[in-house]
Amino acid sequence: MKALYLICFLLTGFGVNAQGLKITGTVKDSATNAPLPDATIIIDYRKNLSTDKVDEKGNFSIELPTDDHVITIRHIGYETFRTFIKSGVQKLNLNVLLAPTSSQLEEVIVTSKGYDQTIRQPILGSLQINIKTLEKLPSAFGELDILRSLQMLPGVSSVGEASNGVNIRGGTTDQTLILLDDTPIFNPTHMFGLFSVIPPNTVNSLDLYKGNVPARFGGRVASVLDISTKNPSLDKFKISGGISLVSNRLMIDVPVIKGKLGVYIAGRGAFNDFILPKLDKRLSNIRAKFGELSAKSFYRIDDKNTLTLMGYYSNDYFKTDLLTNLPNVVGTDTYYKHITLNGMARWLHVISSRLNLQTSFIFAKYSPEIGTKEKATDNIVQLESSVAQQQIKSNLNYQLENHKIETGIVGTRYEIRPGTLVPGLSESVNYITTPTERANELAWYLDDEIKISPKLAMSFGLRYSYFMAIGKSIIRNYVSGQPRDDFSVTDSTSIGNGKISKAYGGFEPRLGLSYLLNDQVSLKFGYNLMRQYIQVVSNTATPIPTSRWKTSDTHIKPQISNLFTAGVYKTFTDNIYEMTVEGYYRFANNIIDYKPGADFLLQKYPETQLIQGKNKSYGIEVMLSKKKGQLKGWANYTFARSFNRTDQGTLIELVNRGDWYAANYDKPHSFNASMDITVDSHNSFGFTFAYSSGRPYSEPIGFINYQNNVYPFYDKRNNKRIPDYHRLDFAWNIYNPSMKNRRWQGQWTFSVYNLYARKNAYSVFFKTENTVTKSYQLNIFATPIVTVAYNFVF
Repeated sequence: MKALYLICFLLTGFGVNAQGLKITGTVKDSATNAPLPDATIIIDYRKNLSTDKVDEKGNFSIELPTDDHVITIRHIGYETFRTFIKSGVQKLNLNVLLAPTSSQLEEVIVTSKGYDQTIRQPILGSLQINIKTLEKLPSAFGELDILRSLQMLPGVSSVGEASNGVNIRGGTTDQTLILLDDTPIFNPTHMFGLFSVIPPNTVNSLDLYKGNVPARFGGRVASVLDISTKNPSLDKFKISGGISLVSNRLMIDVPVIKGKLGVYIAGRGAFNDFILPKLDKRLSNIRAKFGELSAKSFYRIDDKNTLTLMGYYSNDYFKTDLLTNLPNVVGTDTYYKHITLNGMARWLHVISSRLNLQTSFIFAKYSPEIGTKEKATDNIVQLESSVAQQQIKSNLNYQLENHKIETGIVGTRYEIRPGTLVPGLSESVNYITTPTERANELAWYLDDEIKISPKLAMSFGLRYSYFMAIGKSIIRNYVSGQPRDDFSVTDSTSIGNGKISKAYGGFEPRLGLSYLLNDQVSLKFGYNLMRQYIQVVSNTATPIPTSRWKTSDTHIKPQISNLFTAGVYKTFTDNIYEMTVEGYYRFANNIIDYKPGADFLLQKYPETQLIQGKNKSYGIEVMLSKKKGQLKGWANYTFARSFNRTDQGTLIELVNRGDWYAANYDKPHSFNASMDITVDSHNSFGFTFAYSSGRPYSEPIGFINYQNNVYPFYDKRNNKRIPDYHRLDFAWNIYNPSMKNRRWQGQWTFSVYNLYARKNAYSVFFKTENTVTKSYQLNIFATPIVTVAYNFVF
């Protein structure tokens, strides 16, 4: 009897297990609710356990053994559905709605109108960067870095990992106009280039123009990075922020008057420099911190008028025991400090549904400072400088069926204080100041985008700028045919306060053409002429935050650039894939370079240290991107060359005897790849890989021993290259880990920068020890940097 009972029990238990898990459900289109009979169901990621048992009505039924399972449902042209089923569940009904990828937001570097913009619009080299995509990319120290992320794009590079800005299509860092809500940013980085300015959670859009630049932009000859911040919410209170090993940030968005007035304030600060010695013992004597504050208000006065106010402030402080060469100062340590203060007021008046008027008032000031503590007295000797810009502009926008017209006028005032040495209580240092430079610029522009036919479109722009250097100033006159120095001065001319000392001006045409071969392929051609009236003068590979700005004047002519571009653009598979090929050639006159041995510190007459010449840059850029789906990303290759030649001076002043030589940022080959894998609504993984040729540097061909001192002897500038650069990064993003639908949403990011510990060289320097001179490489990030960051939205 007991044996029979046991047999019955075992049979009963076996029967229960045999029931297993039964899954039934439907698969339909989320937009039309139409059944998807061709959908594929995959069990536990194994193709050999896939099934296509979805009938014509979209119904399916699956039986599985009781266990943990992952069910994946796929269909070509639709987003993938995935769910996890825990062991013990016996019956489950799934009604799955798959979203078409055609309705999915594009999360790769794309233009503002997606397919229509890329294929049809007659503008080349114009990219709108999706800020949500940048947030997923791996980053150093777990902090979103806008400029470092831009370097994953074709044609965008820098001289190294701690460089102050970006080089775009053969341009220097100061030849890229960086705008924050129309206000210029003169120094776009914190901590000598380790981080980009601007709290990332305030950014709404990033528009990069490296080909066709609209005529509304002027003042730079290479490219424009136009950063727009978010408008405050008019209906919902929000708080967002983040915590990382380097910095902390917080943003508060308040609708003051619902539907009419909103204000937000956002701040970011980095005060964790105590971590630096743990990363590298060489950083034990470094003190580094920064803070920034951004505020914006939006007021809807009525249906036809709005008023927007924006303010931005940042403050950097960096202290080291390395000494700067301030005159007659014997110091113990040096600090670098720089402050940015920007403001903007914009009034928009809607005249009609097709016509509106916009007027903006803009202020920007950048104030760098160097201080050295004297060894004997602890007195601080300071070197102060500043560059300021004030601007008013007004523009009309008129929209027709086949025309998009914008015209406006701009008035700009510049004031540059190149340097003042403040001795404090020092008895060995004298007060020294350099003359203040002032200038005015007037400009008018017209942009027109025309649809000529269904296949042909054109963008035409024309800008006229007129620049005036004004007094009070003293203009030196030099002997013709001799080097400009103190010995060739013949006399000088005194320019009264407010009087024009020198004027430059001219037209700047912009042209873009687009011809549509079919709905998926277009050909484009573009031409730009641009002028630049203020520039950075520096004798370093990348300008440091305290580098000097200089206006054009009697001796320094404005830079003029001619850029030709051409490209072919194609989309594949319902706009999921996109391929672009662009080529460019840029020729610039009156570029700024420095004479051998130049010293700009407290130089009253910088034209004695400068020499002007030409630059030619050319290249081809290929980019393939996948813009939708679980796996998104892009890969690009760039071949680019950039050469300088000085031809405006005497033979002894010319660099490399007047021959062409590679620019500091000349990197012939670069390859970048980025991949974003969305596992589910709570997890995504990101990978980035970057490779580029090493940049040039100057290596001495020998050394001269004179009075027991060793001096290097250089034959040519930029005659060698540092080793090639490459790096792999990884990030794991965890969204809303509690998996609960509540107002507080958190996100964890785990990232590894420089995953395989590549010791990339930033520069090569030479050091003499015991009469023997050796070369050494300087590495910035020579080890993997592992970071964890937490972001939240409420």
